[in-house]
Amino acid sequence: MIRQHLTIRCEGSAMGATLDGSLEGAKAALLIVSGGNEIRSGAWEGQAWLAAEVAAKGIPVLRFDRRGVGDSEGTNATYRGSAPDIAAALGWLRKQAPQARIAALGNCDAASALMLGAGCGADALILSNPWTIEGEDENASAEARADAQVSSLRAHYRARLANPAALLRLLSGKVSLRSLFGSLMALARPRAPSAPDGLAQRMASGLARFSGPVSILIAGRDRTAQTFLGCWDGKDERIARCEGATHSFVEADAREWLVGQVLKGI
Repeated sequence: MIRQHLTIRCEGSAMGATLDGSLEGAKAALLIVSGGNEIRSGAWEGQAWLAAEVAAKGIPVLRFDRRGVGDSEGTNATYRGSAPDIAAALGWLRKQAPQARIAALGNCDAASALMLGAGCGADALILSNPWTIEGEDENASAEARADAQVSSLRAHYRARLANPAALLRLLSGKVSLRSLFGSLMALARPRAPSAPDGLAQRMASGLARFSGPVSILIAGRDRTAQTFLGCWDGKDERIARCEGATHSFVEADAREWLVGQVLKGI
């Protein structure tokens, strides 16, 4: 498998990037957008691993550091201002492989960036555990964090109450009633009213402007994903769940599931 390190220009700044596989004659390609301030290898090098797995199936994969992160020049505009960076990476792919259909994959706030940017020019979107909490990840207000926790709990218990095995654990005394009571008290707190221009609403509006196919991947043990589900249409047929997975899909079965979903979404 070929792995090349290269540079992509974005508004006068050089962005470090890595291409796995060959674009020559490729009918499809994948762009991986990093979330948070992660470099293009991803948490625990998960994105580098995923790129190699997908490239081994004959689909080239481009990863890049947005401006101000990792090997890239410029100022970090966070995920909210990353649309030009994503568009520049997509533009580079299209120039190198004009015949290829390009899917963009983002986890956490990278998924949010793709939604806010109406796909940023991609042909298909794979959105994993989208971030829907107002304020930057590390600077979210106490109110936003508290409301996110309640949304997460609501989504969690909706899923648990629909699971016969979970109900059996409760009736058999295997669930801590003290812990359950504390969670129910948190659920009783009224949710703060959503602002008309809230982040989740803007993400939904951006995604509505995207005409291509969309996959929404949910890690069952991830609070970010549960918070997203708490403010999204649970009947959205584009949602696929991996119940035992954590945020970065590091579990062996979750990794296998993730590769399958990505290949399906390209």
